[in-house]
Amino acid sequence: MNISSNLSSINAHQQMMNVNANNVANVNTDKFVPSDTRMSEGNGGSVIANTRAATDTGSQKSQTDLAKELPDQVVVSGATAANVTAIKTQDEMLGSLLDIKA
Repeated sequence: MNISSNLSSINAHQQMMNVNANNVANVNTDKFVPSDTRMSEGNGGSVIANTRAATDTGSQKSQTDLAKELPDQVVVSGATAANVTAIKTQDEMLGSLLDIKA
């Protein structure tokens, strides 16, 4: 059992939430160009967060789109909960295995 892929996913989703929070915090900042985070698979099943600035449209107002940012927060919450559940299950299975050997 290996929880490193679950931990890398939690860390990547935390980075995504940090970027998302910065975008939302700047929703009223003139000329703000938000960043976007995409997930990709790394070595050994790990998850990597790739963050880049969105395309600047030249708008004088903030380019943050709350219709995108808020659903992204739901995705991050669900992914983190799923990974925490997987880690707890692995921990319980290991504990049961150790009880059997004892």
